[in-house]
Amino acid sequence: MRQDGRPPAASSPQTVRIDGRRLRLTNLDKVLYPATGTTKGEVIDYVTRIAPVMIPHLIGRPVTRKRWPDGVEAPSFFAKDLEAGAPSWVRRMPIPHSTGTKDYPLVGDVPTLVYLAQAASLELHVPQWRFAPDGTPGRPDRLVLDLDPGPGTTLADCAEVARWAREILQGMGLEPLPVTSGSKGIHLYAPLPQSQTSDEVSMVARELARAIEADHPELVVSQMAKAERGGKVFIDWSQNNAAKTTIAPYSLRGRTKPWVAGPRTWDELADPDLRQLLFHEVLDRVAASGDPLAPLGFHAGARAAAHGPLAAYIAKRDGARTPEPVPANALGASASVGEKPRFVIQEHHASRLHWDLRLERDGVLVSWAVPRGIPHTTTRNNLAVQTEDHPMEYADFEGTIPRGEYGAGTMTIWDDGRYDLEKWRDDEIIFTLEGRPGGPLGRVRLVLIRTDGAGEKSTWLLHRMKTDAAGRPQPDGTPVEASDQADDDPHAPAAARIAPETADSPRTAGPERGSPQESRVSTTEAAAGTTVTVPPPSELRPMLATAATPGIAREAARRWAGDDGHPWAEVKWDGVRAIGAWDGRTLTLRARSGNDITAKYPELTDTDPGWGPSPVVVDGEIVALDERGRPSFPLLQNRMNLSRPEEIRREAPRTPVRYHLFDLLSVDGRDAASLPLAQRRELLESIAAASEGPIDVPPVFDDTDEALAMSERFGLEGIVVKDPGSTYRRGERSDRWLKVKLTRTQEVVIGGIRPGKGGRSGSIGSLLVGIPSVDGLRYAGRVGSGFSDAARARLERLLTPLRTDEAPFIDVPAADASDALWVRPDVVGEVEFAEFTPGGILRQARWRGIRPDKAPEDVTPEA
Repeated sequence: MRQDGRPPAASSPQTVRIDGRRLRLTNLDKVLYPATGTTKGEVIDYVTRIAPVMIPHLIGRPVTRKRWPDGVEAPSFFAKDLEAGAPSWVRRMPIPHSTGTKDYPLVGDVPTLVYLAQAASLELHVPQWRFAPDGTPGRPDRLVLDLDPGPGTTLADCAEVARWAREILQGMGLEPLPVTSGSKGIHLYAPLPQSQTSDEVSMVARELARAIEADHPELVVSQMAKAERGGKVFIDWSQNNAAKTTIAPYSLRGRTKPWVAGPRTWDELADPDLRQLLFHEVLDRVAASGDPLAPLGFHAGARAAAHGPLAAYIAKRDGARTPEPVPANALGASASVGEKPRFVIQEHHASRLHWDLRLERDGVLVSWAVPRGIPHTTTRNNLAVQTEDHPMEYADFEGTIPRGEYGAGTMTIWDDGRYDLEKWRDDEIIFTLEGRPGGPLGRVRLVLIRTDGAGEKSTWLLHRMKTDAAGRPQPDGTPVEASDQADDDPHAPAAARIAPETADSPRTAGPERGSPQESRVSTTEAAAGTTVTVPPPSELRPMLATAATPGIAREAARRWAGDDGHPWAEVKWDGVRAIGAWDGRTLTLRARSGNDITAKYPELTDTDPGWGPSPVVVDGEIVALDERGRPSFPLLQNRMNLSRPEEIRREAPRTPVRYHLFDLLSVDGRDAASLPLAQRRELLESIAAASEGPIDVPPVFDDTDEALAMSERFGLEGIVVKDPGSTYRRGERSDRWLKVKLTRTQEVVIGGIRPGKGGRSGSIGSLLVGIPSVDGLRYAGRVGSGFSDAARARLERLLTPLRTDEAPFIDVPAADASDALWVRPDVVGEVEFAEFTPGGILRQARWRGIRPDKAPEDVTPEA
């Protein structure tokens, strides 16, 4: 972009950076409005400059676009679904349709507006509702009446009808605001308290239109039939329907000239020469007087909003009980124009000392909790956990939040100032902070890199860049220091927060001396110079969860909630369990079965995780992510069944894995299993704060329903609800950890093969599977779908050596046994299924993969 904020006037493609987003602009001198010679570059200039007042009326609403790629004199078309080539940073939300689900774009920033203009989306149409937090359409927050002049009537006639409607609406306690539509008529908007459904609002609007028609039949019609509109103004009340949209305020129109849906004042509507406004006139009006429609927008301080970027912040605080600023409006402040955005770093002496980094963005402070503060050197990365957005007033807040309130503790400003933004993507933010003169920060260029999750509770790495924005080496800064460190200061050595063992300390018993498992995984020298050891394989046994329904888990979470009253829920990752033992130099991985799987995942074990020289034993899940970033157990099959080094080297780049950590067994040679989960988690986060690459610590949810909703929305396997006070019980299945599956899966033992027919002749057609019981291997049915060609080949290699003449099942039906090839029941697999029949047979079973980490005796029926 040019220094004056306008796009370059050139026909050659231009790659520009807008608010940290990279965007390719093309054909900027292409004329879109021939009557006025208005080019695409001028359209982009308009949306860039009008954005601060236009975005408030778009944010949170699905946008239906009307596009004119070849200008307004050529054919146009409506676009609902965001095109496949749209930048990944353009936010989108799905809405089901009879023809399939469509992803609608959401406009919340300038780059998105510019992208839509680049695609010649001149008209932006939105409904009268915003998305609710669960992704469904919310209740309408405004009523709209579209006053459309029929043949023989004028815009002045529409203004007369608007005044009649205003009188009625004011009598209902609603204050309407007018917009000349940029086409022929006038739109009237009135803010609503979101207490009614779209159908109810539509009914009110219809009755209002009928009442005006009854009083003024000579000029007003409320019927849809076009034949009735001659010489009258049609009051279109139907746009309040949840499926209908209206041209957004400040949107251009695809007419002969670049008219705009322009907000007006009631005084202007009294002008007999009232006309539509052109885009340059709207820019001048806003520069001089601001937004007449402000009470409808998300920055309207006079109107509370139930949903918006500050909804989570407000829900956690009571303004009568905390000195923190608690705005009535959940939708933030006006975006600042013409100056650099603000930042603040606050030192927060809460239950755990940490620093809060807050960056101004779209009228709120996007916030991260940083346990170790701003990294003072380029050689380390600090963990940052995204929290809820904070109001802009928080940039000046210092004070003590009372005990019992959210975030209780003392908050002081460590440093603040302005920042320069280079890039803002969903997974990477590059920026340069410049603190107060003489302050502790100085000028520093940083990058935030998202490692897991999205939005609140997502985890990031905060890194000090080696060079400044000009490419010059960036010197180290002063280490972050607190004025008075709490007893549980996360900067303290991890071992110092584990009480030394005494005769009364609980400890999991190790193997008897002389047993084959007595040998240790490794021995290393601790920082203090004493020899420490990592537990032997017999102690590297994972704690297991008990299956539960959402209701049972929800009630347990309520009972287990800690002092802060929040439950503990984690994502149930669709991968393989792995205990990681770090000896100060090497990470060893063991499966649930005890098998060493270190060599299978070199990207996890061939690099330094940044955990320091002391031994650590962690618990976690190895996952492979699909193209949408979701864990995929079938995809992980490409890795977990490989054994030859050359196969692993070839497949690792094609199917990379991640290691999600969620618990800690020992640290610095001391057993942590007897500590409560909440304390183990604190230790884990402090140790793993410097982890880079594919090893991370996913966030914990403090709302069970939110965790379930998120898992269902993103197609995850489910959640695990845990007692934050639970100890770690090695190798035991505990009811203090409850797993809730959203997709029903079942581990099974393979006992037979039915040969394929037709095109599958000579290979596996289906598998006969069972579940162990006290009487033997109980038959659970056939699995004939879900196999890739590679999976069939792998199963044939695995099962052929296990062929036997004896059926391993105790109750297989004769029809299924008629052509079966039996195998020894040594191999465990996993299937998805719809339900169990009364006879214990899996219905609609689909193959997911082999489970080499499980033994047949580990298989139990899922609840």
